[in-house]
Amino acid sequence: MKTCGFLLLILTCCPVLISAQDNESHKINILEIGAEMPWFELPGVDGHIYTPSDFSDDKLLVVIFTCNHCPTAQAYEQRILELYNDFNSKGVGFTAISPNSNEALSLAECGYSDLDDSFEAMKIRAKDIGLPFPYLYDGETSQTSMKFGPVATPHVFIFDAERQLRYKGRIDDMESPYEQPTSKDARNAITALLNGEVVPLKTTKTFGCSVKWPWKDEWTKKLIRRWENEEVTLKGADTLILDSIIRGNGEDLTLINVWATFCGPCVMEFPDLVDTYRMYSGRGFEFVTLSMDRPGNSERVLEFLSDQNAAVENYIWEGKNSYEAIDIVDPDWQGSLPFTMLLGSDGEIIFRHAGPVDVLELRRVIIRELGRYFADD
Repeated sequence: MKTCGFLLLILTCCPVLISAQDNESHKINILEIGAEMPWFELPGVDGHIYTPSDFSDDKLLVVIFTCNHCPTAQAYEQRILELYNDFNSKGVGFTAISPNSNEALSLAECGYSDLDDSFEAMKIRAKDIGLPFPYLYDGETSQTSMKFGPVATPHVFIFDAERQLRYKGRIDDMESPYEQPTSKDARNAITALLNGEVVPLKTTKTFGCSVKWPWKDEWTKKLIRRWENEEVTLKGADTLILDSIIRGNGEDLTLINVWATFCGPCVMEFPDLVDTYRMYSGRGFEFVTLSMDRPGNSERVLEFLSDQNAAVENYIWEGKNSYEAIDIVDPDWQGSLPFTMLLGSDGEIIFRHAGPVDVLELRRVIIRELGRYFADD
């Protein structure tokens, strides 16, 4: 992923405006205009370890701090690619850096994405969007990011040929990917530097998700403790109840998982489905489980659900036989467990799968329905 020309480095994360107060105890300062570019040695998603030397042929270097999960970062992905396509052939180098610790990222903050901010997830996202320049991981310690001082994702730092900082801030003034910006600040800075001119606007505020510094994981831990303390219940379901569930509630997407404690694949995939619910529950998304265990095994079922902290709508089938449930849930379903189905608000079947589900595929279907950006809400 060697590039020629200017280098663009992007780091991203959750919506905030610049504030130094949170970072005082860790002495994080936003790099000053005119400062030399800090040294870094970071792994890229392509398996290469990158240092500034990899970009020595670039006239300019654009460094963008960004991430996978942030809706603002995702909203800017296409415009970042446009910057690369317009300027890389003119000697501008680009690189992106994720500053986020995945341990400090809550599932509840991933409601606009199908991925978290782990290194493995970065590899997937880079492939999905066809990222043509290095995407570097700094989430293990965030030591490199601390030298630059990004406060939100995306946050852009542009360096000249001598690797002195000439611009820091936003890409432009329009977060929505469906509207045109009026102030194309990063583009203007690159153009000015290529023309040997003074950057017209050297510093701007930046809006996006806050950086998930490794030491700022208390909120995530607190949320996990809350989930662990939520009451888990189990109710009986007959034909009338099951039929009402299948019809949809008129408002939300509903994920339905038909399972049983005696089904090994059901038990194995269940934690991923609970995590999926936690990702999207704040966006009009419900999760309903239907156990096909015998009603006499309800205590065993409830014990499993409690171990999974599955504080969702849990049911156990109490109809005459399993075939009644099969016909109500989906007449096309042949009855194998597990069975997973995503319903629209009106009960329309958006997704169905018999057998262990590919959770990434499922999440991509969900996010396609919910949208990746704030502008989709």
